[in-house]
Amino acid sequence: MTGNPIPEDVFEQYRSLMFGISYRVLGSVADAEDTIQETWLRWNQIDQSLVIDPRGYLVRAVTRTSIDQLRRAKARREQYIGSWLPEPLLTGSGAADAAVHDDSISMAILVMLESTSPLERAVFVLREVFGFSYPEVAQAVGRSESAVRQLGHRAKTHMQQRRLRFQPEPQESRRVTERFLAACLGGDLSELMEVLAPDVTLWVDAYGTSEGARQPIHGARTIGEYLKSIAHRYPDGIQLRYAEFNSDPGGLLVADGELYAAVSVELLPTGLVTAIRVVRTPEKLTHLQVPV
Repeated sequence: MTGNPIPEDVFEQYRSLMFGISYRVLGSVADAEDTIQETWLRWNQIDQSLVIDPRGYLVRAVTRTSIDQLRRAKARREQYIGSWLPEPLLTGSGAADAAVHDDSISMAILVMLESTSPLERAVFVLREVFGFSYPEVAQAVGRSESAVRQLGHRAKTHMQQRRLRFQPEPQESRRVTERFLAACLGGDLSELMEVLAPDVTLWVDAYGTSEGARQPIHGARTIGEYLKSIAHRYPDGIQLRYAEFNSDPGGLLVADGELYAAVSVELLPTGLVTAIRVVRTPEKLTHLQVPV
């Protein structure tokens, strides 16, 4: 005998969708998990039998909670020391969640979304990423449909500089990435110069604790020399584990069984590295597991 799903089953059915929305709005795994927990508590405090559209209710609840969370986070990020990057999210073979497997999850897109307001960002995510109708988006964010259309237009204007990313074949992507990371660890300037695009940019999110982390670094020669200059700082026995973050190729650097850094790269059709994003801030690595 079957019947309507029990409330917990309904919530779990849409957990992936809620996380996909909240992470894109917040750029933080920890904050997204907090919003889902808060939504779960709210869900269990109401009479679910009165909810005609559970999916709509949960999307609305997690969206509004995410907007409130982002408004609080905005003030902290304005005072952030150095380059702010999203918390890296594993999206390779070890992550089967379809809600975090597309170009909109890339670090480049999430960083660009930082230039939008919390409402604009939420509207962009719901409308452009998940394809909700304007009436559905209006309900989710608590604004009129006409206001939502204006918010969406402004968000898309902010995102006009977004360029289509080249997606290499997985084997080639891994080969180039591992070659680049090995050259970093070895401080091999000549090898670095062979894999870096002339206009490459490096961002380091270490909350200002390492040299070069306060500002992005531009240009192959400058970045190559910087990476060579810091190679001696790596802990003895540091190891590389290939991984995919935010739909970009990358790797985990592991030292003494602990995560040292997460690195993601973007590649050009020529096979050269055009963007490097390094997350060293410990709080942003806590949700990642050390690979065996």
